[in-house]
Amino acid sequence: MKVIMFSFILSLSLFANPLIIAHRGGTADAPENTLTSIKLSLKNKVDAVWISVQMTKDKQLALYRPSDLSALTDSEGKISDFTLKQLAQIQITKSKTIGSIFNDEFLYIPALSEVLDKFPDTHFFIDLKSPDANDEEQAKILLETLKQTESLNRVRVYSTNDDYILALSDEISRFVTRGQTLKKLADVSLSHLCQQEEAQDLYYGLEFQKTVELVEKFTLGEGITQSTLTWDKEAMDCFRQNGGKVILFGINDAQSYERAKDLKAYGVMVDSPQFFKDR
Repeated sequence: MKVIMFSFILSLSLFANPLIIAHRGGTADAPENTLTSIKLSLKNKVDAVWISVQMTKDKQLALYRPSDLSALTDSEGKISDFTLKQLAQIQITKSKTIGSIFNDEFLYIPALSEVLDKFPDTHFFIDLKSPDANDEEQAKILLETLKQTESLNRVRVYSTNDDYILALSDEISRFVTRGQTLKKLADVSLSHLCQQEEAQDLYYGLEFQKTVELVEKFTLGEGITQSTLTWDKEAMDCFRQNGGKVILFGINDAQSYERAKDLKAYGVMVDSPQFFKDR
């Protein structure tokens, strides 16, 4: 396991292996976003854990990814329809791993505060997944939670919703917004233009390969074509300026990992920490 030093900066040489980050706590090895998956990922020597959170009816943050409870439980409804106490009584019953080694455990939806308290030495990437939260309210609750659990120096926040990132307090470490990241990668990949960043130590997170739609405007209409944005040396050199750090998503086989390693990615998000524990 690599030595980690955060203030949320993971110290890593450009020539070291990428950090191994457990996606949703290690979704391929155990039911995702549970205490069980986090424990197993840490046992499998991950460097950090990626968790998905949503806001509850009583304005707390709980670990859950899908938009409806029916995806992973026998209940239904949005996370925001239930209090934290109610969610703790709902059992996670739908997972590829439950029928094997986890069938005797009561797997529930934990609070973010509980997770941060139970794993005080673990570094987390928090993915804000709420489909219906108020930006400012969620940001305030997150800040309060991180302060109460003394976790500000070991957490970095991501979201596919740019507004959730832009609403965060300056006290919270975060990724560059997904929109900005996609635009920068498109500029490098398609136009070979590298925007110079003034800020230091920016964090970027994106899929290893991302298919996007390009819209061209014409006098008589518009044309839409698909293009795949791929990380290569030119792109990585551009993003790493001023200490920028790139975390690649969807690295789930040896070939992708070796490619990410060759590109000197800062970290890789993996579904199965068990598969990558000796790399």
